[in-house]
Amino acid sequence: MPDSYSPQYVEAAWYPWWEQQGFFKPEYGRSSVSAPNPRGIFMMCIPPPNVTGSLHLGHALTNAIQDSLTRWHRMRGETTLWNPGCDHAGIATQVVVEKKLWREQGRNRHDLGREAFLREVWKWKEEKGDRIYHQLKKLGSSLDWDRACFTMDPKLSAAVIEAFVQLHEEGVIYRSTRLVNWSCTLNSAISDIEVDKKELTGRTLLSVPGYKEKVEFGVLVSFAYKVQGSESNEEVVVATTRIETMLGDVAVAVHPKDPRYQHLKGKILIHPFLSRSLPIIFDDFVDMEFGTGAVKITPAHDQNDYEVGQRHGLEAISIMDSRGALINVPLPFLGLPRFEARKAVLAALKEQGLFRGIEDNPMVVPLCNRSKDVVEPLLRPQWYVRCGEMAQAASAAVTRGDLRILPETHQRTWHAWMDNIRDWCISRQLWWGHRIPAYFITVNDPTIPPGEDPDGRYWVSGRSEAEAREKAAKEFGVSPDKIILQQDEDVLDTWFSSGLFPFSILGWPNQSEDLSVFYPGTLLETGHDILFFWVARMVMLGLKLTGRLPFREVYLHAIVRDAHGRKMSKSLGNVIDPLDVIHGVSLQGLHDQLLNSNLDPSEVEKAKEGQKADFPAGIPECGTDALRFGLCAYTSQGRDINLDVNRILGYRHFCNKLWNATKFALRGLGKGFVPSATSEPGGHESLVDRWIRSRLTEAVRLSNQGFQAYDFPAITTAQYSFWLYELCDVYLECLKPVLNGVDQAATECACQTLYTCLDVGLRLLSPFMPFVTEELFQRLPRRMPQAPPSLCVTPYPEPSECSWKDTEAEAAIELALSITRAVRSLRADYNLIRIRPDCFLEVADEATGALASAVSGYVQVLASAGVVAVLALGAPAPQGCAMALASDRCSVHLQLQGLVDPARELGKLQAKRGEAQRQAQRLRERRSTMSYPVKVPLKVQEADEAKLRQTEAELRKMDEAITLFQKMV
Repeated sequence: MPDSYSPQYVEAAWYPWWEQQGFFKPEYGRSSVSAPNPRGIFMMCIPPPNVTGSLHLGHALTNAIQDSLTRWHRMRGETTLWNPGCDHAGIATQVVVEKKLWREQGRNRHDLGREAFLREVWKWKEEKGDRIYHQLKKLGSSLDWDRACFTMDPKLSAAVIEAFVQLHEEGVIYRSTRLVNWSCTLNSAISDIEVDKKELTGRTLLSVPGYKEKVEFGVLVSFAYKVQGSESNEEVVVATTRIETMLGDVAVAVHPKDPRYQHLKGKILIHPFLSRSLPIIFDDFVDMEFGTGAVKITPAHDQNDYEVGQRHGLEAISIMDSRGALINVPLPFLGLPRFEARKAVLAALKEQGLFRGIEDNPMVVPLCNRSKDVVEPLLRPQWYVRCGEMAQAASAAVTRGDLRILPETHQRTWHAWMDNIRDWCISRQLWWGHRIPAYFITVNDPTIPPGEDPDGRYWVSGRSEAEAREKAAKEFGVSPDKIILQQDEDVLDTWFSSGLFPFSILGWPNQSEDLSVFYPGTLLETGHDILFFWVARMVMLGLKLTGRLPFREVYLHAIVRDAHGRKMSKSLGNVIDPLDVIHGVSLQGLHDQLLNSNLDPSEVEKAKEGQKADFPAGIPECGTDALRFGLCAYTSQGRDINLDVNRILGYRHFCNKLWNATKFALRGLGKGFVPSATSEPGGHESLVDRWIRSRLTEAVRLSNQGFQAYDFPAITTAQYSFWLYELCDVYLECLKPVLNGVDQAATECACQTLYTCLDVGLRLLSPFMPFVTEELFQRLPRRMPQAPPSLCVTPYPEPSECSWKDTEAEAAIELALSITRAVRSLRADYNLIRIRPDCFLEVADEATGALASAVSGYVQVLASAGVVAVLALGAPAPQGCAMALASDRCSVHLQLQGLVDPARELGKLQAKRGEAQRQAQRLRERRSTMSYPVKVPLKVQEADEAKLRQTEAELRKMDEAITLFQKMV
């Protein structure tokens, strides 16, 4: 066994062996997955990472939690499936491949054509697409890789087509022209989750793709519309942050109760650049207090305006094409890019004398997180999912308790979203993805008029073009040869296929063994940021298409932030690659990663400074086990995680402690050691043997209870405390004299107890730290010859197996530990480093005296004391002792006479006391100034108060010591 723990050595070879042996498959150890299992079934599907993705700390947290749960259920003997998968990530993948094409060939997708471009995407996917799988394996994720699914696989694609056709036939999916989030750079609609909201405090210049100069945002421009036929040249002033959209204005709205505009009922305003006139309309949505109380209405380019337009029957006039160039406007604005038009419109208003002012305006600018383009609301005919009824069913499932969402604080968010849900736009103007199985119908018959795009009657869906043709022919009462079909060019929103994931991976709509056994699943674990985008849609589509919930519980973990609580961002230099924590990386290595990223050169220097501040010496090698354990230890329900890499390093030291403890134990057990057939005690255990078994019982109870409640910090704390503070710091120390002694019966009892602690302790830790625990477990002898080959398929310790709670032993050893702490404190106070002072225990009653006598040997070992003697009741302690309280029933007297030079110690103490007094005085004076409560920050005040309390406590201890030494001189 190597002398010290090395993550690289320990984590090198176990994973391929686990995978090769089939330990991660639900079939392992049973004839088939459908074989009855009294322990039950556990099924969870992975939140499919993007095929373009590489591991980040969010993935690492997700997988640390999910794998620990999966391993726990598997070790409990349940039929366990954790199903891997990968998402085709429509926009992200298309953008990556387009950039690659442009970089390598100087061509875009339109130069290649759709079919050739899709071949390039598949080629890229085959070359690079499994990178995320390799990284998941590096994290130790015990997924059944034989069942890995890709959302564009034939099996999943068939499920997508089936779902669309079923929902379209039922009228749940329909065609409509509405406002969507549009990225002019991508030339596609995008979902809300792909929109970043950039907050501005006022005038700001932003870089926008396709524009050489930065564009001005964060200002409110006021201009006037003249009232038609007004003899007094009356005008209505409106204000906007998007002045170019005034070319699409069709009305001006005011509040029905606004006294300033009552006289303008029925009046018309003149548009300065267009032939159309604008009615003044009255609508409650207008805020009378904001600006002039008059609002320009542009239904085709603003969601609120669109709804106003619908209420008042206003025409929605689109003034931008899909690339953001102006249409349906007169010269000189026609054809201008939207932000060039912004400048042109402003200049034209000034020229006509209609400009009324410009002022800073705090606002939020929506940015496409893929292209960094400013998102434009545009009217487009798209496919929508009618969500109202499905959302009610999803909400009711939580209300009834059929679906549990944890932490429960997220249930309010769930109901709020479901109660206010809007229909879901599922069209995306991309080439990579599931092409929508809907066809526009042209009937080759002069008696049937041609249809228009938004008219649902002229659209048909089908599992194949032939099926669609038959349906269309039947709808229009003609023969199939009269039907001409044109398939929709668009693809489905990636979240549509993700919403089917829990059942599409199991073969739905076809019946299969996997579908009957593993659907519905047990648990869905993910980040709370995709509760609506993914979880809600899985629940809605699962209930609608299968009639059953896709899972019974949803556990939502927190978001990982940096050590300062900041969101992780490349520009701050605080993004941490989990592989860098596992393998370690130098500061220069971190800097080099920035140079290879897509950061602006101006942001690189800022990010470098952030890295230098947080990781001045780089990131040390911590290993996978330490990272996993650390992330789970951080996972407090409902709170974000402020990740400090130094704490992860602390868990690497914990791995080292496990290593050294096991190495010592194996040496102590000896080569010929044979563990007894069961873990039950033999009946001759010592007090400390009984105590460690009792503490092990508590660790087992807390671990199982924590897993059931998803309370990961409770589990990690229990296991860390058992190994470090109880087994290593106490039991192993107390064992040393026993193992070196001559009492064979005591040694045998101690060895069996020690083996039980190692066996049970490693099994407890295994779900969090699979590599180091497997490495150590394989070095232990087995109780039975037919024991499982791997720790990951060995039964998890359960309270029924470990029921050795012993309150008597716990009380006795707790007294020993209290005495030990008091002795150590006195040794530190009097600088007794290499000396073993005698210790006298003054007790309040005979019962405490008997207990103290029983544990005196343990105190001698743990406190490195000389003689440990219990004084007779009422007997005084010898002269020259320092005293400390161990408990309200026991005082510790530590013999100093002859061990220290009292005169010398007195001089040192008096000098130290003088400095402490001066420090306390300075703090008191600082805190007593008039301005202190007002000018000094609260955190500094609290720190000063704590420092003063600590200094005063030290002074009291020094005074006691001085008194003692004065008596000894």
